[in-house]
Amino acid sequence: MKLAPLAERYPGEVSGGQQQRAALARALVVAPEILLMDEPLSNLDANLREEMRFEIRRLHDEHRTTTIYVTHDQIEAMTTADLIVVMNEGRIEQVASPEEIYERPDSEFVARFIGGHHIFARPQDRGDDRRLRRNHAALRRRRAGGVGRSDRSIRPHQLAWHPPAPNSNGAEVNRAEGRVVRQVFLGAQRDYLVELSGGQQLRVLTPIAVNLPVAMR
Repeated sequence: MKLAPLAERYPGEVSGGQQQRAALARALVVAPEILLMDEPLSNLDANLREEMRFEIRRLHDEHRTTTIYVTHDQIEAMTTADLIVVMNEGRIEQVASPEEIYERPDSEFVARFIGGHHIFARPQDRGDDRRLRRNHAALRRRRAGGVGRSDRSIRPHQLAWHPPAPNSNGAEVNRAEGRVVRQVFLGAQRDYLVELSGGQQLRVLTPIAVNLPVAMR
């Protein structure tokens, strides 16, 4: 656990990340058949959390101990897990790999919990969804007696900027006009909040290298 230089110290005399490594060592030294972790990184700062996520994954790969890891942090789940179980008020919403959970969420709850998806309702009286292409995730809405309608889920980084289209009348596929009401600098990205003409608000994540058209600034 890379703690040998600190062997003479007590747990309260080392950092939070070092304390977590010591706790993991105590749990692993007895060679448990199953290791249970309940939000083990919740009290650490951002840098230590990132370091310990990869350390926990490395230890799992090295010792091959079956581990159940409880967390509300989606990045922790995606980093450490082979299989994710998403639960909502004690009920299992979906069990799948991190890739499937992210790319093909089974319900609106899963879509919003993992990745901050935007949900677009598909009208029940239409037999197609021409306005939203089928390469976006379809959500199965649970209803009594059947599956119900299929909505569409789109992540903020899948949205792209385009100059205003004159005389489009909003009829173009996958295109909508809106107004930027907020933008936040996040280092490698900017996080925009866009309000559409109908009042719906969307988040758009854009790499810093991408420049907005002048008309949309």
